[in-house]
Amino acid sequence: MSTSLPGPQRLDWEPPAIKGIEDTGLSQGFLQDLALKIMYFRGQLTGHDIAEYMHLPFATVVSTVMDFLKREQMCEVKGSGGLGAATYQYSITTKGAERAREQLERTSYVGAAPVPWENYVAAVKAQGGNRLRVNPKMMQQSLSHLILEDSVFAKIGPAANSGKSIFLYGPPGNGKTTIAESIGRMILTNDMYIPYAVEVDGQIIKVFDEINHVAVPDIERKMSTGQLGPRRGDARWVRIKRPVIMVGGELTLDGLELIYDPINKYYEAPFQMKANGGMFLIDDFGRQQVRPRDLLNRWIVPMEKQIDFLALHTGRKVEVPFEVLIVFSTNLPPRDLVDEAFLRRIRHKIEVTSPTFDGYREIFKRVCERRRVEYDEQGVRYLLQEYYIKRNQKLRANHPRDILDQLLDIADYLGVKPTLTKELIDQAADSYFVQL
Repeated sequence: MSTSLPGPQRLDWEPPAIKGIEDTGLSQGFLQDLALKIMYFRGQLTGHDIAEYMHLPFATVVSTVMDFLKREQMCEVKGSGGLGAATYQYSITTKGAERAREQLERTSYVGAAPVPWENYVAAVKAQGGNRLRVNPKMMQQSLSHLILEDSVFAKIGPAANSGKSIFLYGPPGNGKTTIAESIGRMILTNDMYIPYAVEVDGQIIKVFDEINHVAVPDIERKMSTGQLGPRRGDARWVRIKRPVIMVGGELTLDGLELIYDPINKYYEAPFQMKANGGMFLIDDFGRQQVRPRDLLNRWIVPMEKQIDFLALHTGRKVEVPFEVLIVFSTNLPPRDLVDEAFLRRIRHKIEVTSPTFDGYREIFKRVCERRRVEYDEQGVRYLLQEYYIKRNQKLRANHPRDILDQLLDIADYLGVKPTLTKELIDQAADSYFVQL
């Protein structure tokens, strides 16, 4: 009997509370420099605002930092908007601005205080494998929008449960990408936490990415105090939906390494690091600008050991967990891309075959229903006979959608009702199919 994880409202791991500077894992000097850079760029701010920018509690962390900066005459209080030090208006002094400029030469990162590298590693290991376990009934519900051959359907469930690696191959247009995305939506249902940024050897790596990560609104989070509900959690971590990151032909080997910005002097995490705890889908595999074998060789150690190695520009290599369900999707013959040794390392190989005639008809019915076009069995039989059987045209799962869209465009142009008549089917099919 399959078991499942708690629903998305409950988390098995949460960031521990911050009760003082030592709980941040950062030195007071680091926090002082971050506060100075914030004031340098933002101007006069309340203690409350500085704490919000740093994503740290004012009372137990930021107040101590600001007291030190005041004593060292690096900032001064210009007034107060209410009761308590959190409402003081802080302004950077000439001495503070000079130190801020010195620190900007090292890194211009200004934002949420980073978490130490070891904390990030521990969090990924604690959350990485917590995916939903599926069974045939759940599969039927989750993939009900797809028409799949039984042989394909039977392989998807075990592959999804493995949480390892999947190789989807087969002719174009049969839904490999859709299958991969459906697997992600099916098993990655519970939320997780990732840090906005991490710190290692004084270097900053940005992890949270608004393009690839979807933050989960949390009405309990009080950003102004760095508290998370009654548990006084750590607001340097953001709660997200488990990531499903997809790359295609634009992927390069450089995109799989730490990306150093020489102007701002901090790093952007690579794709696979951003995908930790979720899925990394390499679509159109084999069409990248690098040789497929070079790209595959990059994955051998991570897939076997569940560990990746990333290099800082200082020369140091750091070990990062590889808690990623990696999916390769290609319409090229596997023999042209990979060798036996690599295929052995990929846990599940699934050939996504073309639909049968019955499957094609069922897809056409569903597309007609979505497009609000009356399904006509005679019209589809005519299409199959004239444009597939007679012309030896291969069936593809995307054809019904594309041909019907073509037909809708033609009917709209002619000002007639879109129906599956021979005339409209001929015009749509003639303008869609190209003899290669």
